[in-house]
Amino acid sequence: MDTPPSPLAAERPEGSAVRIGALVPLTRPGWVEAGQHLLAGLELAVREVNDAGGIVGRPLELVVRDTAADPQKAAAAVDELARLGVAALAGEYHSVVARAAAVRADALGLPFLCSSAVLDVLTEQPTEWVARLAPAQSHGWRIYADFLLGEGHSRIAVAAESSVYWASGTRILRDYLASRGGTVIELDMRALTPTAVCDELLDNRATALLLLVGHPEPAVSIVRSVRRDRRLAEIMIGAPAGQPEFAEWATVLGDDGAAIPFLRYLPERLSRLGARVETALRERLGEAPSFVAFEGYDTVAVLADVLRSHGVDRARTAESWPRVAVEGTRGQIRFSRTPGISVWQWAWTPVQVVDRDPAAPDRFRILHAG
Repeated sequence: MDTPPSPLAAERPEGSAVRIGALVPLTRPGWVEAGQHLLAGLELAVREVNDAGGIVGRPLELVVRDTAADPQKAAAAVDELARLGVAALAGEYHSVVARAAAVRADALGLPFLCSSAVLDVLTEQPTEWVARLAPAQSHGWRIYADFLLGEGHSRIAVAAESSVYWASGTRILRDYLASRGGTVIELDMRALTPTAVCDELLDNRATALLLLVGHPEPAVSIVRSVRRDRRLAEIMIGAPAGQPEFAEWATVLGDDGAAIPFLRYLPERLSRLGARVETALRERLGEAPSFVAFEGYDTVAVLADVLRSHGVDRARTAESWPRVAVEGTRGQIRFSRTPGISVWQWAWTPVQVVDRDPAAPDRFRILHAG
C-alpha cells in the first residue's frame, strides 16, 4: 500500500495515551439523539478497554469532535485529528458527512472505521484506509422493499427531501421494486406541504408512504397530517432510515408514532456480550439503547483489537482490516471486499424491520428479518 506522509512522525513516550478521533453529531442540524447514543457506545467500550489494561499498558483516549451533520466541518475535523496524532478515526452517523470524512481520511492515510453511515459509495475509488460496520444502504433497503412487497404494497410513495442519501434510497427502492412489479411515486418535499402530501397519496392511489426526510421536521408534520386525514386510514407509513428508533420520536408523536416500520441493525436475540453491553448502555443513557449505541461499542472493540495486535502505526492498522475477527455485540465482525462497495465492509450485520407497538409504543415488534 502507498502510505501518504503521516503527521504522526514522533514516537510517543511509553505509557502515553493511544488516541482515537471520534466524529459524532452532537448539535443541530445533526441528529443529536443518534449522536448521543453513538458516543455512549464509544465511551463505554473505551472505559472497558482501559479497565482491562488499555492498549498494551497504554490508556485508550477518545478525542471527540462534533460534526453537526456538516460535511465541511467533518473534513476539517479529520485534518485537525490527523495533526493531533490520533491512531485512527471512529464514528459518524450521517452518511453524507461520513463520506466527506472518508474521502479526507483516505487522502491523509488515516484509518477510519465508520460506525453507522450506510451510503454505498463512501469513497469514489476503492480504498484500504476505510472500513465500515453498518450495512450498505442497498443491502438494508432491499430487505425493507421485500418487507413492503410481502405486506402487499406495490404502489409506494416516497416523501423525499433533496440529498445524496435520500436520492440514493429512492433509486434503490425504485430499481428493486420495479423488477418485481412495484411502482415508486416520488413526492418532492421542496414543493409540497405535509397537507398537500395527503392529496398526492390519494391521487396516486398509493398504499404506503415512506418518509425520506429529516427528523424531527418535516417527518413529524407529515405523520400528523396523514394520521389525521380520515381518507388515509388504511395507508401504511414507513421510515426505512430509522427515525422512529429513538425515544424523541415517541415523545413528540405519541400514539401517532407507532406502527411505522423502520430498519434496525440488531439480532433477534443478543449474545451474552450484547446483553451485558445493553445493560451498561441503558445505565449510561438512562433509556433503552438504540442499535447506534451498539455500533459505537463495536467500533472501539474492533479498533482496540487491531491496535493491540498491530500497534499504532496507521499503515499497519489499515492493512489489518481483512484479518479482523472480533466478537461484537451483534455477532462476529469480519471485513471483506463487497461488490459495489469501495471500503472494507462487514457483510453483514443483522438487519430487522421493526415498528413501535401501537398497544405499547415503548415496545418494538420485529416484523421482518433479512
